[in-house]
Amino acid sequence: MDNSGEVSNDIRTVYAAVSREPNSDLKNGQLFKLYKRRWFVLLVLCLLNCSNATIWLTFAPVANQSAQYLKVTLDEINWLSLVYMVVAIPLSFATTWMLDTLGLRITLILGAWLNMLGAVLRFLGTLPGESFKIQYPIVMLGQTLGALAQPLIVFAPTKLAALWFPDHQRATANMIASMANPLGILLANIISPVMAETSAQIPKLLLAYAIPTCIICVLATVGIRSSAPPTPPSASAETSNSEPFVQGIKLLLTNRAYLVLLLCFGSGIAVFTCFSTLLDQILCVKGYSNDFAGLCGALFIVFGIIGAGILGLYVDKTKKFMEATKINMSFCAVACIAFSVVSLMPQQKVAVAAVCSFFGFFGFSIYPVAMELSVECSYPVGEATSAGLVFVSGQVQSVVYIVLLQALTTRLADSPLSTCGEAALSWKVPMMVMAGLCTLFTCCFLVFFNTRYRRLEAEEQATYGTRESQHLYRNEHPPWRHKAADNTEETCHYE
Repeated sequence: MDNSGEVSNDIRTVYAAVSREPNSDLKNGQLFKLYKRRWFVLLVLCLLNCSNATIWLTFAPVANQSAQYLKVTLDEINWLSLVYMVVAIPLSFATTWMLDTLGLRITLILGAWLNMLGAVLRFLGTLPGESFKIQYPIVMLGQTLGALAQPLIVFAPTKLAALWFPDHQRATANMIASMANPLGILLANIISPVMAETSAQIPKLLLAYAIPTCIICVLATVGIRSSAPPTPPSASAETSNSEPFVQGIKLLLTNRAYLVLLLCFGSGIAVFTCFSTLLDQILCVKGYSNDFAGLCGALFIVFGIIGAGILGLYVDKTKKFMEATKINMSFCAVACIAFSVVSLMPQQKVAVAAVCSFFGFFGFSIYPVAMELSVECSYPVGEATSAGLVFVSGQVQSVVYIVLLQALTTRLADSPLSTCGEAALSWKVPMMVMAGLCTLFTCCFLVFFNTRYRRLEAEEQATYGTRESQHLYRNEHPPWRHKAADNTEETCHYE
């Protein structure tokens, strides 16, 4: 009789775990209801991410034409892109708090409005007038508004995936939303040179970038009606804001696995930023043209998006976040070493293009998976907080790496192959240092990073209860009946 009482208590435990309100939607044999509206919210975020990236790099491919039209120096044109990095670092903390506290809807709508106002203001600042003295400040103000929108948009994919998508679609949703950003970078590198062949075409170029932002802003403002669906798609979706912001920061700072990911993956982001920023300057010294450097950058992004798509689908099916991240980081380190060698060799276009493609394929695919991994190892801290701090780490290290690598360059007395258009610099030492840093932090990640998938464990616990209770219950009552929320009986089976 005593054993019978224990079994009854176990049965009641399982019944409570499965039939409580968050998981009571068991219609059609499904534990959680999914809403088609999630794809619309994902589409809006993708469009926002892509648009914001095109605004960021609008002027970089047409720096000379922009400087000529705005009557400024090339250094001042470079600041139109650098302002994104300067603004993102201090604003990131406020953005993570906003996403986890005020919700996804308010954050995305605010990001859409800032994105639109920045794009429109840039166009208005380039309209012909009596004086050109205020054009650059107005354009810079527009860029700054776009920079303010960037963290609101870039931090959202992980939160969106957690709130709107089930566990078997989260990595894919995160990948789609995250890869919209490099797609925007690719579009900016294609559209800007085509539309602004002369300085007089700069206003037309900015108008072309401003029109889509207005449409996207309308879609976000009118179409996104809530931060989350009426019912959660997974057990963890209800507790995505379970820890207050300050308490969440404290938990992250005491989480050894998360700190290793923060440092090592942040270094990976910095290496990729250096690669994208300095690619043209590195290749021109050995006689490679700007067009070829642009082709290598395009291959880097295109193959990266392909790799991210493949890995996102794989991880959604297997849940092997840690293994996938470690393997891809290892291949990235190999690619970084290979690039540091072939980039210093003239007349090796095929090898350079192949290495850039290889680097992008394994490097870009890590980003969405690593962001999901940051949530898995830090749960129940809010998704925006855990993923946002990794992004901040990457931005800070990017600044340090770029300054360090540029400081290590030396001027070449004789550079007959150079197509740089100015005094050529030797990138041999900086490239070796970059490869060394990438390898060092990859090795640290491989050796020291190990974690449980806390969010997946919590979802399993919330859905099925303890394994012991589940086993006992199945033996006693294989299929069973209970009262649903609407007082109608339903037959429930464990999957």
